[in-house]
Amino acid sequence: MAEINKVSNYKTVYRGGTAEIVEKKSRFIAHSAHVESEEEALAFIEQIKKQYWDARHNCHAFSVGVTNETARCSDDGEPAQTAGKPMLDVLMGQQLKNTVVVVTRYFGGTLLGTGGLVRAYSAAVQEGLKESFIIEKFLCRRVRMSMDYTMLGKMQYLAAKLNLMILDTLYTEGVEMQLLVPDTQYAAFIKEVTEASNGKVVPESEGLCYGADVEGKIEIFDA
Repeated sequence: MAEINKVSNYKTVYRGGTAEIVEKKSRFIAHSAHVESEEEALAFIEQIKKQYWDARHNCHAFSVGVTNETARCSDDGEPAQTAGKPMLDVLMGQQLKNTVVVVTRYFGGTLLGTGGLVRAYSAAVQEGLKESFIIEKFLCRRVRMSMDYTMLGKMQYLAAKLNLMILDTLYTEGVEMQLLVPDTQYAAFIKEVTEASNGKVVPESEGLCYGADVEGKIEIFDA
């Protein structure tokens, strides 16, 4: 995908969750997961269907893709627009990408009506997402800089000032430093490095990736 098509940030489920609500004795069990393709989403849906093979309904919704999204949903036998669409609306409302949700319903003997079904399936997904670990990924560049030892302190200070993550530092006859720079800061970062080093240090971009804070640590993902 061309660099121009990359989005600067997006939210996704990092670790899926499970939650259950009960409405008039009907059980609604929600499961969520992170997926990278429609095939992965369909495989997860099939997995849940096999696990809850005896349930009356296993409704689903998913959004795959960061720029050109593929969004699908299914009522799985519930009245049209009462399950899959409300579930997908929750995903879209929370702006979640590459995420699938399945809500299993065990019928409790009392009809909920269309409004009741919409509310129940929406609420189940919301509860399932509350039990999920959601992260926000930011578009970054891996940047490599070569310098002599007289520049090392300045570059380390600059990285700390800009709150940048140093991925690696190689010490030989000179110093080679690899950093993670948010794409939105890249132009300003180049300017600061040039000014701080009087043009002696020339940062080189080694490509795009996504970075996210995962439980206090920066994790890197493919872009």
